[in-house]
Amino acid sequence: MTVVQEQVVLLSDAGLPIGVADKATVHTADTQLHLAFSCHVFDQAGRLLVTRRSLAKRTWPGVWTNSFCGHPAPGEAMDDAVLRRADAELGVTLDSFEVALPDFRYRAVDAAGVVENEICPVYTAVVTDALQPNPDEVCESQWVDPDALLTAIAATPWAFSPWLTLQLPQLALARPLLRTQSR
Repeated sequence: MTVVQEQVVLLSDAGLPIGVADKATVHTADTQLHLAFSCHVFDQAGRLLVTRRSLAKRTWPGVWTNSFCGHPAPGEAMDDAVLRRADAELGVTLDSFEVALPDFRYRAVDAAGVVENEICPVYTAVVTDALQPNPDEVCESQWVDPDALLTAIAATPWAFSPWLTLQLPQLALARPLLRTQSR
């Protein structure tokens, strides 16, 4: 049996593809800029799914974050990558999804000195499936009121992933009716 290493798309500062690297080796103290995505999943009641990253994750283990994230494989369409990771991380099929923040970009360093350095379009999605989280990815999940989450992030930003603390306020500005988008 051949094990295929997951790869990420490396990007120039202008956001153009310049190569690929093994995902297992790209996240270091000097992480190259690469392509990723984040997705914020809502239920029919307008609640937002937050997840707590598995304790086995290389970066930000055990930290509360958005619903799921991932990296498109070289040559993989971003929409296909979003659907693939929804199934892989949460065991769900998205009812609908759309890009909400197409140009989101961030760089952050975790407590162990590992850097995230990504151009990371942000999606919103709606799901009606029951969650079946993959324990290698998610150790806890909770449906929350988006306004309450914004308040919690403002009060204790250190308790959440840096990308969530940056993305959610931008989503709220981009989508003033964030809570009612799925109704």
